Amino acid sequence: MYITAVGILVLTLGAVFVVRSFGSSSGADGFLGGSKPCDDPTQIQLATTPEMQPAIDAATKSLTAKGGKDGNPCLQFTISAAPSAQVARDVAHGSDTRPDLWIPDSSLWVAQADDGQTVPNIAVASIATSPLVLVGRRTNFADTSSWLRSLAGASPALLDPLNTSPGALTLLSVQVERQKTSASDTQVSQVIVPMAQRLGSMAKPYTDVSALFGRADQDGSTTVVPASEQSFVKYQDAHPDTQLKAIQPATGTLTLDYPIVVTAKSDTDQADQAAKALGGELMSDASAQARDQAGFRDTSLSALSGGRGVGDVSQLTKPTSEAIDSTLQNWTRLSLSTHSLAVVDVSGSMAEKVGAKTRMQLTVEAATSGLNLFPDTAKLGLWTFSTQIGPDKADYKQLVPIAPLSKVQRGKIVGQLKIQQPIPGGGTGLYDTAIAAVRQVRQQYDQSAVNTILLFTDGKNDDPGSPTLAQAVRTLQGLQDPSRPVRIIALGMGPEANADELSALAQATGGQAYVARNPGDLKGVFIDALQSR
Repeated sequence: MYITAVGILVLTLGAVFVVRSFGSSSGADGFLGGSKPCDDPTQIQLATTPEMQPAIDAATKSLTAKGGKDGNPCLQFTISAAPSAQVARDVAHGSDTRPDLWIPDSSLWVAQADDGQTVPNIAVASIATSPLVLVGRRTNFADTSSWLRSLAGASPALLDPLNTSPGALTLLSVQVERQKTSASDTQVSQVIVPMAQRLGSMAKPYTDVSALFGRADQDGSTTVVPASEQSFVKYQDAHPDTQLKAIQPATGTLTLDYPIVVTAKSDTDQADQAAKALGGELMSDASAQARDQAGFRDTSLSALSGGRGVGDVSQLTKPTSEAIDSTLQNWTRLSLSTHSLAVVDVSGSMAEKVGAKTRMQLTVEAATSGLNLFPDTAKLGLWTFSTQIGPDKADYKQLVPIAPLSKVQRGKIVGQLKIQQPIPGGGTGLYDTAIAAVRQVRQQYDQSAVNTILLFTDGKNDDPGSPTLAQAVRTLQGLQDPSRPVRIIALGMGPEANADELSALAQATGGQAYVARNPGDLKGVFIDALQSR
């Protein structure tokens, strides 16, 4: 009887212990008592940027363990790690994987996550920070007075701006620092356009910052990498012999700010409370040392311990959501590959001198220099035009067919440009040439590229046998297919260029016209034209 009673008592106590142990998501405090455990914790799906996941794991475990005690909420977290841009797209597109809470590496992605019904709400402005820095070998930092000059003086390897915060913040830094530098559109374009063309032509954009650091670390490398200070500090930890250094341009920098965002479709109040509780845990004194060791700064941007990173930083003005949208859309347009036909005026007036050089020489210089803006994967061909210079007395002549800009193709185009001479007495057969050029590009249309005609001229149409301007415009409009656009980018030069005429032709195709009254400005106008394509 005694054995039976003892056995029942042991079984009863064991059952109590099991119930109490498994009845709490925090692990409970078992048979010996303590505060009441969480019997029904609120389930929170949380997505975070990968580099922040270890800190989030630790904080959520600590917060869960406190559940039901001292007024702490009962919470249970399921955590996933994904790039911020990917989560933003998932939320915006109404994906089934939409989390309740989201910790992106930058608040710039929050506006990109608007699904048109529920605007994500930032519950905690920031749980950590990391300034954008420029990483490279010391020899590659000759001019660090601005982001623009720093990038222009080296070979920038830019992380994909459409999918990474360091890439997007780099473009935004170049734009917002103009409040201090007064850099012109042309100066910015001279750096951004070739970078966009080069990176846009890659089969796979850069997304692995450690791999880029490795490239920049090689002897003789001219590569510089815009990146978060945190990623650089972790690279230093793993590569103590690295020759890389991080700098902040003198104009200042933008920062990755790691907000906690409520992305829940329903029960947003519960998600908001969970976000605030998690934010408090992450910003507690207990989390400060771990945050610093992981390479993150606090929300005040205090310098990292031990002299790591770039020390004190100054901040650039935070860009607006409109500026973010505009910058990313501009990059999308610029990074598309090019399928173009350059059409150069060789009429008699091109022999006129501007200073020591003829208009023809200035045009050739601008076109030759412009070739350097295009990557090898771009496709480009060359025509010249003047009245009755081609087969069957056409006003245009094909010199180099459109093809990828290999070394051979570049050589052909440059070689042909250099031997061109204005035709004495030759007129400007502008209308027929514009129509023929659009037809030619349409025949070879490249669906994956921007299809354009780059039309260089110093005058206006003076071919008596050509259609009228109104007829030419109607013909060009009739050739247009919205799903397969072919645009004329007209580049006029000199006082005789008819801006109205060029604009009419360009706008009939959805393109634009630019006129450099001083032909010496043609190179800058050419870059502006590419910027607007």
